[in-house]
Amino acid sequence: QVQLVESGGGLVQAGGSLRLSCAASGRTFSRYHMGWFRQAPGKEREFVAAISRSGDSTYYTVAMKGRFTISRDNAKNTVYLQMNSLKPVDTAVYYCAADSSPRLSVPRNLWEYDYWGQGTQVTVSS
Repeated sequence: QVQLVESGGGLVQAGGSLRLSCAASGRTFSRYHMGWFRQAPGKEREFVAAISRSGDSTYYTVAMKGRFTISRDNAKNTVYLQMNSLKPVDTAVYYCAADSSPRLSVPRNLWEYDYWGQGTQVTVSS
């Protein structure tokens, strides 16, 4: 069992930056692939970024690549999402998720993650 707690959300003007953090409980954080998803009002939850257990491999949805950066610090049991050049369309609740399966590939689908945080609100004003 792992608990995930996101932080770092808030209100920012368009063009600004935020860094989200997701702290995980337990001693097996380095065994999990980690991902960030987001859900805007009235929309389905969507993939944002994912990172492998070691941090060597990262994946992004096309719309975020170049603006968002996912990283992790296994010594601190934390995964981060640096978000730059934010736009009003980035307004959403952002969730981190953990994949505890032994799969080698880094998942990018909702159903491949079995632990979720409670989410943190990001609001980008125009």
